[in-house]
Amino acid sequence: MKASPQMQARLLELQQLDTTLAQLDHRLKSLPEQVDITRMEGEQGGLEADVVRTGTEVSDLEREVAKAEAAVQQVRDRAARDRQRLEAGTGSAKDLQGLQHELESLARRQGVLEDEELEVMERVEQAQAAEQAATTARDEHATRLGELREVRDEKSAAITAEREEVAAGREAIVDDLADDLVALYERMRAQTGSGAAPLQQRRCGGCRLELNAVDLGRIKAAPEDEVVRCEECGRILVRTAESGL
Repeated sequence: MKASPQMQARLLELQQLDTTLAQLDHRLKSLPEQVDITRMEGEQGGLEADVVRTGTEVSDLEREVAKAEAAVQQVRDRAARDRQRLEAGTGSAKDLQGLQHELESLARRQGVLEDEELEVMERVEQAQAAEQAATTARDEHATRLGELREVRDEKSAAITAEREEVAAGREAIVDDLADDLVALYERMRAQTGSGAAPLQQRRCGGCRLELNAVDLGRIKAAPEDEVVRCEECGRILVRTAESGL
């Protein structure tokens, strides 16, 4: 295969651009913000479940408070009717004495119910505090997640723009090279990770192995426009002023 020294040298430019593109792709896939975003997105369900759970607990306890208040009010109403009857003095002495005993019993019952109502109200306050904490945690989490996504998108856009610029430069070089040379370069790049390497100080810049005397003699004797390759790794070797031939 033939190619002018200038065209062969352009393979090194192409290789450098491919290396840059790979680095940009790696940066795009490994943005530190994305790691946090992925973790935080996994946490969203649990935080939302906490809000629902604590909200349900508040609702259940509020219903308990309503039932407790109704029970207390029922006792109060019964006691009020008994006091009216007792104050009116209607009925026999036995009936009035029974009303007095019932009022005493109702007072004790009211005290028990009010204590129960107070205990449930305290639980409501605790549940409301837990609900507020869960809601705050969820909202702060959502805010932080939004900030991370914004930073990630900004960085991603910058890297993508840089990548497009590098890709355009790569395309220009490929268009300037012969199809068979590009095909060989791409084939070796797929196999080894790089398609071309400089020959420097008698070493292949790809596999970093020093060429033996026979291979060096063959390359030295080859015309400048002949495309030569490393016998060890198969990469296209581009001769330079520092090849050591």
